[in-house]
Amino acid sequence: MPTSKKDLAHLTLLGGKSQPGKTLETFPNHNPKRRYTVTLSTDEFTCLCPATGQPDFASITIQYIPDQWILESKSLKLYLWSYRNEGVFHEHVINTICDDLVKTLAPHWIEVTGAFGDRGGIGITIVARHAKGPRRKSKA
Repeated sequence: MPTSKKDLAHLTLLGGKSQPGKTLETFPNHNPKRRYTVTLSTDEFTCLCPATGQPDFASITIQYIPDQWILESKSLKLYLWSYRNEGVFHEHVINTICDDLVKTLAPHWIEVTGAFGDRGGIGITIVARHAKGPRRKSKA
């Protein structure tokens, strides 16, 4: 099924002026019964060390199995860009990204990986995952 005008109706960031922000936008999944994986990645993520204020650089990979919604990639770019001037520990930022994506997408499954560059000779990779639990049948 091709993309329709209705699919684009709620997208406000696509095609507009680019500024960092925490808004994540979605469009409808036309194949919600099919389990397929979407992978988004960037090697341009930066945030700041909360103690020193020095920049930390990372490659971020997001993999998810969509349910009803698919993440619009420009909104993700602007969302990740919003961390550029924030002081945050690596573990906290990757878990926050995962939580925000779960709230926005309600995917069947998601994994967010942050591979941070070496600092003091030590690289850090964080993997945060979330999966929907089995649906419980209501007692009638």
